[in-house]
Amino acid sequence: MIFFLIDWLKASFGLKVPQVFLYTSTRMIMAALTSLLISILLGPWFIRKLYELKIGQTIRKEECPLLGELHHKKQDTPTMGGILIIFSMLVSLILWCNWHSIFTLMLLITTLGLAFLGGRDDYLKLKYKNTKGLAGRKKLLIQGIIAALIAAYFLVPNLADGLHFGNWFEPPEIKRSIAIRGEPLHVMVPVSLTDFMGRLYFPFVKEPLFIASGIGLIVIFLLIVFVIVGSSNAVNLTDGLDGLAAGCITMVAMCLALFAFVANNIDLANYLNILYIEGSSEIAVYLSAVAGACLGFLWYNGFPAQVFMGDIGSLTLGGVIGVSAVLLKREILLGLIGGIFVAEATSVILQVLSYRYRNKKRIFLCAPLHHHFEYKGWPETKVVLRFWIVALILALVGLGSLKFQ
Repeated sequence: MIFFLIDWLKASFGLKVPQVFLYTSTRMIMAALTSLLISILLGPWFIRKLYELKIGQTIRKEECPLLGELHHKKQDTPTMGGILIIFSMLVSLILWCNWHSIFTLMLLITTLGLAFLGGRDDYLKLKYKNTKGLAGRKKLLIQGIIAALIAAYFLVPNLADGLHFGNWFEPPEIKRSIAIRGEPLHVMVPVSLTDFMGRLYFPFVKEPLFIASGIGLIVIFLLIVFVIVGSSNAVNLTDGLDGLAAGCITMVAMCLALFAFVANNIDLANYLNILYIEGSSEIAVYLSAVAGACLGFLWYNGFPAQVFMGDIGSLTLGGVIGVSAVLLKREILLGLIGGIFVAEATSVILQVLSYRYRNKKRIFLCAPLHHHFEYKGWPETKVVLRFWIVALILALVGLGSLKFQ
């Protein structure tokens, strides 16, 4: 909206608004502050409404008696607080993102689609107390469809050209840096959308591990679906202790936002020898909004939590960072900086496989991983704080890879 507002003020009243409001860095700061303040200021009213609607968390004590005993005080704490997070993010998107950008549209569709999915899941859990919500296959199907649409935009020939209208949703311009033989300078040369999406980069390595083409693009398609679906569900599994998921998402979002910021600057991209991705500034702005919304939500979600985000929050936030990593071609980097989410998801997978194929033997005392440490006697606050420290270290290592590659 900021772009339309500046143009309107100039055309209608002849006012010259400082161009600083159009800078990516300014919009990132304003997006983060907007979502942060909305989350904090609307929090008390929103929590009261959840209490009035009796949208309370149910603790399933029969499945994990010890866990039920540890978390019995959380019974009936309002859930679906992710509505507040998503509302804050969308307001920031409307105010500070460029509506013409295809990246803005992709992030908007991802947010709304996964919010609907998570909201439906929460609704079923609340309405039918003895159910686990939406069937797992249905959730994976909807998540997979959203991920497939993102992948198809880049991988299906001529699809991107057919989806833009005038200057709305134009395909982004991608460029890569190449060295000139015998010269210290580098030049930026265009990269097609298919070539762009076919690349796979590893942290600390300048050149891509490989560039897929032909039949290899099927592998890239499956990788994109895996990253987005996996990220969405991994954050969902991490959301089990007060403030844990929100704090980790804040760090991951800000790390990816900085990558998006430098990728949008052709001089910085050339200097750092990374891909120049036109319009990735909108990814940076929206991820800043995500970080601000999660930070504001932590005001009420920190121990002892006054509200939980629910699946509507965790599935959406995980999907957004997954899509952002794909759009920036930083899928493996996401596995590094989101190491907490990877560890949580892996612990559940290993636990299930071990229980099924090792005569009901378990690897962990309880899964996901954060519950394992609770079973070992760690206080909830210590588990969360230490996971945050690890998440911060991983985010800093990820940022370091940008310079040390």
